[in-house]
Amino acid sequence: MSAFLGVDIGTYQSKGVLVDAGGRLLATAVRPHQMLVPQPGWAEHRPEQDWWGEFASITMELLAATRLPATAVKAVGASAIGPCMLPVDADGTALMNAVLYGVDTRAAAEIDELTRQIGESRLIEIGAAKLTSQSVGPKILWLQRHRPEIYAKAAHIVTSTSYLVQRLTGEVVIDHYSAGGFTPLYDVRRRCWSEELAAGIIETSRLPRLAETTEVVGTVTQRAAAQTGLAVGTPVIAGTIDAAAEAFSIGVHAPGDLMLMYGSTIFTILVTPTPVRDPRLWYQPWIMPGLHASAAGLATSGTLTHWFQDQLARELSGNEGIPALTREAAVIPPGADGLLVLPYFSGERTPLHDPYAKGCVFGLTLAHTRAHLFRAVLEGIACGVRHLLSAYSEAGYAPRRVVAVGGGVHNPVWLQATSDICGIEQILPTHTIGASFGDAMLAAIAVGAASAADVQGWNPSNGTVRPEASRKSRYDRQFALYRQLYERTKDLMKALPLAVDGD
Repeated sequence: MSAFLGVDIGTYQSKGVLVDAGGRLLATAVRPHQMLVPQPGWAEHRPEQDWWGEFASITMELLAATRLPATAVKAVGASAIGPCMLPVDADGTALMNAVLYGVDTRAAAEIDELTRQIGESRLIEIGAAKLTSQSVGPKILWLQRHRPEIYAKAAHIVTSTSYLVQRLTGEVVIDHYSAGGFTPLYDVRRRCWSEELAAGIIETSRLPRLAETTEVVGTVTQRAAAQTGLAVGTPVIAGTIDAAAEAFSIGVHAPGDLMLMYGSTIFTILVTPTPVRDPRLWYQPWIMPGLHASAAGLATSGTLTHWFQDQLARELSGNEGIPALTREAAVIPPGADGLLVLPYFSGERTPLHDPYAKGCVFGLTLAHTRAHLFRAVLEGIACGVRHLLSAYSEAGYAPRRVVAVGGGVHNPVWLQATSDICGIEQILPTHTIGASFGDAMLAAIAVGAASAADVQGWNPSNGTVRPEASRKSRYDRQFALYRQLYERTKDLMKALPLAVDGD
């Protein structure tokens, strides 16, 4: 039997799958971990334990569960959260905890400084995106200034998937989609690192080699084989960021297709025929050559529901907490009896790009309960989705097909509120395993065992969520107030302390 391995490292857990050449799941495995928040505005992972350690243990578990010989695995695909910033030495050893994607806002000062130096129009021209907390370039500059000894020792600055591939193969590479998040270091026009804009931040020789997502960039080394159970010489692809792999896994392949991912953060990817150059959105080359991607994301989504449980529902333990809160919220009427939540608990990414934004609960009365609060949290996140979808439409690229995926699709209140508030139909795929399934698909394509057309049938549709027309006017009013609440309080938000500038 031929099998294909896909492993994805997420914000709070890692997942792996083995699939056969027809897309049939042979085994799955999951490992939980924590996102470290050493101080407000920071978000980190431990690369050795959370990334490589879980990749290795998941792989060994999958091989043991299927009793397949290691030689049955014909290719390996990996993905992970990103874009992240991690300095490594010449041997690929991590020199510090990894700085995560846009939920980490420590480089706010560097974002402002680089934007002034380069100019927003030049940033859009070269990188098709403005600098935000999602950008890796300012975080490298933060490293240079606040951890100069680590910066000097770093042979390379990599992202999460690059780190995994390096541990597997010894090769330091990054796919073009992930590199697009290294703003302002990546030139989208020439699909190469920008010597001009990297000057003063980092030498481009210390950045990974660029590759296509499905390029076989190396093979499993003897050392990696001993740690994972894989066979020496197994092909490994460049891989990509988890969101792109997940989008591919649910059939987001053609222009107009949009993935709406309900995860630790809301993340969307819209496939487009041409680059979308809009400062409110993120441009990245799509993982399939010849197409493009316009991405967007909220800063706090699933993380906010976990925060709510930890702080306001501690008696609800473990995995049963969110479902119990959802059942409570289900009996509260749409609109949460006038309660509004701005979900900006980690600043906000698209389309605001405001690291100073703060969470807000507005309209509280003595009649409101915990159930009202939780429903308002879910509706606040849904309003954030409507806000970013409106940016796509205003840029001239309204989605024609929305496919929903991620842990949040199992939350019926959240899912329906999103359809109602945004006025969209959401297609639900059969498999919501996540990016690991897409990694296995991409690995199969890389070695010629499948084509993009073949894998369309690996994950068919399994239903559609449609908006309730009777709720439209109520939610239209709610969204208008949601937008006004931010605009009227953003100056006050900025005046509050932002603990991201210190060490």
